[in-house]
Amino acid sequence: MAPVTSLASTVDQRIADALSAALPEAGPADPLLRRSDRADFQANGMLALAKKLKGNPRDLAAKVVQALATGDLVKEVEVSGPGFLNITVTDRAITETLAARAADDRLGVPRATDPGTTVIDYAQPNVAKEMHVGHLRSAVIGAAMVEILEFTGENVIRRHHIGDWGTQFGMLIQYLTEHPHELDHKRAESVSGEEAMSNLGRLYKSARAVFDSDEEFKARARDRVVALQAGDAQTLAQWQRFVDESKIYFHSVFDKLDMEIRDEDVVGESGYNDMLEETCRILEETGVAVRSDGALCVFFDDVKGPDGNPTPLIVKKSNGGYGYAATDLSAIRDRVGNLKADTLLYVVDARQSLHFKMVFETARRAGWLNEDVKAVQLAFGTVLGKDGKPFKTREGETVRLVDLLDEAVERAAAVVREKAKDLTEDEIVERSTQVGIGAVKYADLSTSAARDYKFDLDQMVSLHGDTSVYIQYAYARTRSIFGKAGDRSPVARPELELAPAERELGLHLDQFGQVLDEAASAYEPHKLTAYLYQLASLFTTFYDKCPVIKPAPPQEIAENRLFLCDLTARTLHQGMTLLGIRTPERL
Repeated sequence: MAPVTSLASTVDQRIADALSAALPEAGPADPLLRRSDRADFQANGMLALAKKLKGNPRDLAAKVVQALATGDLVKEVEVSGPGFLNITVTDRAITETLAARAADDRLGVPRATDPGTTVIDYAQPNVAKEMHVGHLRSAVIGAAMVEILEFTGENVIRRHHIGDWGTQFGMLIQYLTEHPHELDHKRAESVSGEEAMSNLGRLYKSARAVFDSDEEFKARARDRVVALQAGDAQTLAQWQRFVDESKIYFHSVFDKLDMEIRDEDVVGESGYNDMLEETCRILEETGVAVRSDGALCVFFDDVKGPDGNPTPLIVKKSNGGYGYAATDLSAIRDRVGNLKADTLLYVVDARQSLHFKMVFETARRAGWLNEDVKAVQLAFGTVLGKDGKPFKTREGETVRLVDLLDEAVERAAAVVREKAKDLTEDEIVERSTQVGIGAVKYADLSTSAARDYKFDLDQMVSLHGDTSVYIQYAYARTRSIFGKAGDRSPVARPELELAPAERELGLHLDQFGQVLDEAASAYEPHKLTAYLYQLASLFTTFYDKCPVIKPAPPQEIAENRLFLCDLTARTLHQGMTLLGIRTPERL
């Protein structure tokens, strides 16, 4: 199927044509069309045109109205205020456009005609460390952007830049070498993520205690870091045991989040180890980086410390060790040179914004980023507790991600159980997981990523307000209607007049493609959540005011309303899928 042109685009083109016909001296002009509560659409472009032509905006608007044909698309146009055009479209145009959307598997949403390649860096846990609430947003926002961009036709490459290299591994590997059975599994069968993390946590504490109390062990551990970075086979084999044990744990957490993380997409710091020296050499030879007190640094005019002195990006330390910058710059070289990316999207905490600003500017100076290749940080805020302070346990500890997810499912179970009429116990358990995890994801995604947000489970699993549960129940309601529809089926009836609630629902359904385009191009998934919440709200109003089953309307009206129910269900389902949220058929 061909993509469907939205009513807004069609109306916009009609007004642009009328502008050209009525005011040829104006040249090409943007009608500045938007949705309006005064009519279906409002065009505000006359004000700018009046300034350009030195005319009266209301008079100019009147000329455009005369040139704008009414009939198949436009029902009526009126001039209001200082030259605004209020446009009402025909009911037939609404229904025919929706019918074209319904006939397409993609709901008429076009694919990009000239797609690029985007590498998205998201979901970045650390080897041998437990995931906490701070890891939530990168995973959830990144996964949604992957789905949204792929749906628009972009070629997306996922990358999980895990912390799997560095000085702490010298300590861990040395301890494991001296205590070789510490990571052995007691049973041959598979180990749970919780057990894997417990093994790693126990070993870390033991190694730390020895490292802090035994100078000779500390020296051996430091030698082990050198051996690791030099690629010593035995050291790498021990390091791999930590990576493998950590992956058991990572995958268990991502499974809980209902998120697929593939092994081939996990490229940690170690993946760029062989490139670090060359990266430093290129930067130094081209003069992008300079030596300062023995360290290889990049300086910036606008980055200064509290003392007023320039704060450099340290690529290589004076002791020969590499900083995070060396790895991040090598990753850029790999993603641009080998993966052929033209966009690099980093879903990373806003507190790292200065680091990435400096890294991106360094890459630009080196020529790895340019007009054809851009890097963007999708910076996100902090997860706060109900008190508005950083989210901690009562003991002041960082909240473990698994505990937070388990509690969300528990709270959701109470809501599902209370509403469940004919669900089995197994279905209640399954739905509770889908509702609880969906609630966490939606709360995260419905806030603009740049802002902090309060983690309030009571609000998240509420059936009222802007929550995923509200949308999930709206979807389940659309499906339950079809269980009661008998022999009636959804059929678009363009000849019928539409009730106000039907028109509002229909006009909103038609905006799905436009919203996805905005969410994709601005990297703002909250635009999609806002759209879906409004869609669920408009459907609820439609359901209350326009009977579908009882009292039974005439056959044609029932079929047209079933058609609206079906398209609403498909749009809600598609939108929630892109956010990584399940839509149960029954709740």
